[in-house]
Amino acid sequence: MTDWHWLFGDQLGPHFLASEEGGPARDSKVVVIEARSVFRRRRFHRAKAHLVLSAMRHRAAELGDRVRYVRADTYRDGLYEAVGDSPVTVHHPTSRAALGLVQSLENVRLLPARGFLVPQDAFRAWADEHGGGRLRQEDFYRWTRRSLGLLMDGDNPAGGRWNHDQANRERPPRGAQTLGAPGPYRPREDDIDAEVRADLDRWEREDGIRFVGRDGPRLFPATRREALAALRRFVDHRLAGFGPHEDAMLAADPVMSHSLLSSSLNLGLLDPWEAVTAAEEAWRADRAPVNSVEGFVRQVAGWREYVWQLYWYFGEDYRHENGLGHHTALPEWFLELDADAVTARCLATVLAQVRDTGWTHHIPRLMVLGSHALQRGWDPRQVTDWFHRCFVDGYDWVMLPNVTGMSQYADGGRMTTKPYTSGGAYIHRVSDLCGGCAYRPGDRAGDRACPFTTGYWSFVHRNRDLLAANQRTSRAVQGLDRLGNLAEVLGADRRWDEEVP
Repeated sequence: MTDWHWLFGDQLGPHFLASEEGGPARDSKVVVIEARSVFRRRRFHRAKAHLVLSAMRHRAAELGDRVRYVRADTYRDGLYEAVGDSPVTVHHPTSRAALGLVQSLENVRLLPARGFLVPQDAFRAWADEHGGGRLRQEDFYRWTRRSLGLLMDGDNPAGGRWNHDQANRERPPRGAQTLGAPGPYRPREDDIDAEVRADLDRWEREDGIRFVGRDGPRLFPATRREALAALRRFVDHRLAGFGPHEDAMLAADPVMSHSLLSSSLNLGLLDPWEAVTAAEEAWRADRAPVNSVEGFVRQVAGWREYVWQLYWYFGEDYRHENGLGHHTALPEWFLELDADAVTARCLATVLAQVRDTGWTHHIPRLMVLGSHALQRGWDPRQVTDWFHRCFVDGYDWVMLPNVTGMSQYADGGRMTTKPYTSGGAYIHRVSDLCGGCAYRPGDRAGDRACPFTTGYWSFVHRNRDLLAANQRTSRAVQGLDRLGNLAEVLGADRRWDEEVP
């Protein structure tokens, strides 16, 4: 009797076929299903659709006769076409919808999740011990590093500190258009990519499937070999300079020293353990400073792991959180990634980056795109869906906590201690995006009032009682009370929203 194992499209690395510790049977046959319904349900970024399909088809080509690759309308149809009623194993999927499907199929046996550092039951025990309500990433991060012995010197954090954020908040070099870092790894397209692009063209032309954004040359790894090359390139040439400017933005240098490994991790091409240990080894070999290494380890073993665990721990009801009562629909220019319709240079620049590549680093996501949505009162479920669809590394488990909790503060503080939003002065301080803009970051009123500055004070005004009761945001309310022209500020904010996107 043939043993079958099902690989979802984000379970593409060798660790998803390893037979030890709750894995599939040794030498099991593999089924991979390309379900067209996924692309009918959501209007994905074209570059994201290309990357996912390219990665799936490349993996099938690598597995050769071992795999049965099925193109079907739905996963259910594809699984039946591939194996009929034969028993199948599958590792725990990364979304609740996929888990629900797997659990509804009588012939499918669920195996533990892979591709993450902490078992879900271990996290649940830790979270329950900490009260389960307000869970802080810093506490989880330290617990994870202790538990795994990651970047540790005995019982102490390597380098003497758990958190090196203060060394990782430098402004971009004055007058520099780029950081000057060595370029990231970029893959070369092949015949499989050409086939994917032709199929996407045909789907749009004949099947009515629609995408958003541009599908230029593929920028992110679609194979294990490419992902390992990208990891080596980052650790050997870019990690050392990553930390100091990880929170900075440059219009002409959106990549800076960032790793660009999130899509490879989230496709399952890389295991997070090999990424963080490669960074740690670079520090121990004196090839990268501890602040840069700790900053990268925090992103993977801290934030990525934390988001994955909270997605499952908080439950499905978390999706409906809307503590600030935001219900405004996303405007058409934002949905269409129409950067040319936007006057504010920071927003236009970042939106163009998403349109052209399906990627920006974490600060443009949080402090430009997310902050703007929060200030405008956009519906957090729509904002979450937009991030899910428009980013090459976006999945339900990634974006639900990141956007609902951190970016839009819709959970009332279960995940973060304050809303993350700011006026134009912050963007001006950490970037060059205000240069040449039609608006001035310091102007709160008048024709050149910055939409982020007016939006910030409008947000504080709408939520003053909530913010006044929070120790981390009470000073914003005090600042609001010192404004001598609040009516003009609110008027400028309404005018911007109504007249100039």
